[in-house]
Amino acid sequence: MYRVFEALDELVTIVEEARGVPMTSSCVVPRGDTLELLDDIRDALPGEVDDAQDVLDKRDQLIQTARTEAAETISTANTEADRTVAEAQAEAERILADARARAEQMMSDAHDEAERMVAAGQAEFQNLTDRSRAESERMIQAGRDAYERAIEDGRAEQARLVSQTEVVQAAHGEAARIVDEAHVEADKQRSDCDAYVDGKLAEFSELLATTLRTVDSGRNHLRSPVNLPGNSRTSLYDYQS
Repeated sequence: MYRVFEALDELVTIVEEARGVPMTSSCVVPRGDTLELLDDIRDALPGEVDDAQDVLDKRDQLIQTARTEAAETISTANTEADRTVAEAQAEAERILADARARAEQMMSDAHDEAERMVAAGQAEFQNLTDRSRAESERMIQAGRDAYERAIEDGRAEQARLVSQTEVVQAAHGEAARIVDEAHVEADKQRSDCDAYVDGKLAEFSELLATTLRTVDSGRNHLRSPVNLPGNSRTSLYDYQS
């Protein structure tokens, strides 16, 4: 980029030292030197323009990468959350089924035992009527107590299973946290990318502004009438301002 300013300075010098055309604001400048300097300026500028385009391409690439990573993170978090919830629900259903089966078995056993004792009492009814009746009542009461205990155990197990839903809630909370972290990371990467591109564009804008000011200065010199008698430069090109 230094060559651009150097060539512009040389152009200004050529115009300032060019021999003026009498009665006009024109001057005579060497065609070859002027064209050579203009070619140098043209060759020096595209490199900076390409650098600016590279910055823009890099910005799009960074944004796309951040979006892809965020989408993958969210997808992974959702999959993990669904898997955790499904496992928790399956475990809760299994425990509940086991508790129901045990309660039903205990009730069935108590009922069978009561019936067995009633049958035994009836077989001895003739000889041990009072004893059989008392024993039957005792066993029936024992069966009722066992039944009530089974019911209480089943209710306690049910309450414990209800508390298992906290596992599901914790899984949902963890999934939400993972998704939030993914969004925060994506926003951070997008912000860093925008800041980087903005800084590069600001540098390029300042460079272009400086170049334009230099060119405008050169053009102002070209527009100024110059009449330098005795100028020894060879007149090769008549430049009209």
